[in-house]
Amino acid sequence: MLIEDRTLDGIDGITFLGSELYVNNVISNNLYRIPLDQSGKAGAPIQIWPDRPIKGPDGMRAYNGKLYLTENRNGRASVVTVNGDQATVVTILDGLTRPTAIEPTADTLWVGDRAKDKAIALPMPK
Repeated sequence: MLIEDRTLDGIDGITFLGSELYVNNVISNNLYRIPLDQSGKAGAPIQIWPDRPIKGPDGMRAYNGKLYLTENRNGRASVVTVNGDQATVVTILDGLTRPTAIEPTADTLWVGDRAKDKAIALPMPK
């Protein structure tokens, strides 16, 4: 097991941004960075403080220095720029019913809306 920490009960999205491990918690609506030492042992989660509330963070992927995540309680897909323990959150797509998945590629951002059983393709934000 990599880590056991009650703070992480409710983890949904997990991704590496560079060599840093990031997770989101769909229950507490929080983002965390989990430090890893040279041997891969995990340290205590460090909370990331976004500039606006994130509600129901679900699917999350890293791409090109940013985190992309879906917010199933807000009906949004967002891009998150992390700077230390702070983050800027920008909505990319709003009005979704229940977004649960996201996948960035070189020129397309795919967002899965579970309630509508469809994937939406958007031009990759610059």
